[in-house]
Amino acid sequence: MTVATRPAVSSDLPAIPLRDIAPWAALASLLAVLVVYFVGAEQGAWSVFHGTDVHEFVHDARHLLGFPCH
Repeated sequence: MTVATRPAVSSDLPAIPLRDIAPWAALASLLAVLVVYFVGAEQGAWSVFHGTDVHEFVHDARHLLGFPCH
């Protein structure tokens, strides 16, 4: 009877220093905040764009994320 053997897999993962990840994490956080702003709050007194164009463009996303808009 033969026993199947697994190929040798190297488990040495490279360590990524925090200083290399921090700028990318900050950029991702900024983009996430901007997306949430445009989906959830882009209307009313603090709106960047005039009218309801952005609101209507992301209307379904607002409902999916639970933002009231009616």
